[in-house]
Amino acid sequence: MGFDTLGLSRKVLAAVESSGYEQPTPIQEQAIPHVLERRDVLGIAQTGTGKTASFVLPMLSMLEKGRARARMPRTLILEPTRELAAQVEEHFNGYGRNHKLTVALLIGGVSFDDQLRKLDRGADVLIATPGRLLDHFERGKLLMTGVEILVIDEADRMLDMGFIPDIERICKLLPFTRQTLFFSATMPPEIERLAAKFLHNPQEISVAPPASTSATIVQRAVAADREDYEKRAVLRGLIDNAVDLKNAIVFCNRKRDVAALWRSLDKHGYSCGALHGDMDQSNRTAMLAAFRDNKIDLLVASDVAARGLDIPDVSHVFNFDVPVNAEDYVHRIGRTGRAGREGAAFMIVTPEDEKGFTAIEKLINQPIEWQGEPVEWDEGKGRRRRRGGRDKAAKSDKPAKGSSARTGKRPAARKDEAKPAGDERPASASRPDREKPHAGRKRDTARDGSAGKKSRERAFAEEDHVPAFLLRDGK
Repeated sequence: MGFDTLGLSRKVLAAVESSGYEQPTPIQEQAIPHVLERRDVLGIAQTGTGKTASFVLPMLSMLEKGRARARMPRTLILEPTRELAAQVEEHFNGYGRNHKLTVALLIGGVSFDDQLRKLDRGADVLIATPGRLLDHFERGKLLMTGVEILVIDEADRMLDMGFIPDIERICKLLPFTRQTLFFSATMPPEIERLAAKFLHNPQEISVAPPASTSATIVQRAVAADREDYEKRAVLRGLIDNAVDLKNAIVFCNRKRDVAALWRSLDKHGYSCGALHGDMDQSNRTAMLAAFRDNKIDLLVASDVAARGLDIPDVSHVFNFDVPVNAEDYVHRIGRTGRAGREGAAFMIVTPEDEKGFTAIEKLINQPIEWQGEPVEWDEGKGRRRRRGGRDKAAKSDKPAKGSSARTGKRPAARKDEAKPAGDERPASASRPDREKPHAGRKRDTARDGSAGKKSRERAFAEEDHVPAFLLRDGK
């Protein structure tokens, strides 16, 4: 089956043919006809299968009739990251070369003024991240009552990044009669409930089991010690010994680890760059362009590069850290082995990663083969060892109250200090002769104060030392 059987317009078919594509992917073959029928679609497909074109191509066909008005876009596409939004814009500009459509990109890190000028002209296609879209709306620069089609791309990534409240708010601003398209590589229960809320009698399309990985990707796990310098040495060994390594993405869980690992690799002479969410948009765009153009061989990145980025010829993926969320593993290794190509994915695993590693194997429903000896899991789960090799919990134990700070032992008792035998308490502790106040005892009323003095002496008779000022007559 070719693209000409899907119901696309002549202009779109000409653009697809000039791009060199002849056969649609399974997700495109199944989704495009339903989108053209104006039905809601829930699409689930592993990354690298052409989900973007499955909604871009039919949208171009449907937008050939009509024209957008100022500040009232006709269609809205929501993306979780700036890079994904910019990539979708490239697809519209490429496939829509025969159309006279206005495409507006609303993302952070870019001037508001440039974006406002496009909105004032009237945007047929509005591609945005949720935060910047709401910024424009709250400034009164955007009306969304004319939106005919809503696309929520990488819906599970929206959930991970905390965008669901923003998505719910945006959907309330849109017409009820809109067409809604959901696309994602994984579909956790939270997203299923969200889809049930926003979609009306959707056509569900699943071209691969949820959270499945491509069969063309060789997956391996490599054991390492928990220390960062040990993991960096293992990573360098994997890079140096990789077969047919053309370029690679190295994923870290935290942004600060991205910067540290990039400095380490650069120090050891590797051609590499860094990409994470704290970088400004111009640097992020330049870094991605350098990686696509093979000006650098290694890209050290956070999960900002794990979702949907179209870098077609990545030969290797290295997980420097085991992902916190098992679904992120599917997206990370999906950067390689795209469109039927072969790829390789390696994951460095430490003794602390048993929970995350087990969750990944359970999600993808297959074991990950070990390269070399498997890791030995920690028996005491939750304990972390410091660089000296000692348990952090053991090292941080404080000496008992009253103990010596150096030895942690209680100081020895003095020779002249009597020890109570058995359960007996010292006499000073029980105070059997001490009278309780107001227990049937008359108050001393002697004017000379002698009675009061005797009372005070009797009250402190049991003490080793009574301050002199308490025994004074108060004259």
